[in-house]
Amino acid sequence: MLPTLREGDLLVVSYGASPRPGDLVVARFADGTLTVKRAGEQRRTRSGAVGWWLLSDNPDEGVDSRHRGPVAEDAVLAVVRLRLWPSPRVGRRLLPR
Repeated sequence: MLPTLREGDLLVVSYGASPRPGDLVVARFADGTLTVKRAGEQRRTRSGAVGWWLLSDNPDEGVDSRHRGPVAEDAVLAVVRLRLWPSPRVGRRLLPR
């Protein structure tokens, strides 16, 4: 998630929180991979269930919904609230657009 996050950043998250477009979220892809991505918009999954289109802040490097499709709503596990370390940043200021 460069440039927003780097490997080793310590995050504070809210499990079970409802994401909004633009939020960073913790999600699990269908293959079991745990990831942090930006919630783009709600879309339907192949099964017709409600899901989220998740995007990487670095589209040239990241794997996201462009590669794997929408992620089921129940696979979006948490919303990132704060980068605790290094250098705390809170809320949407954490999230460049």
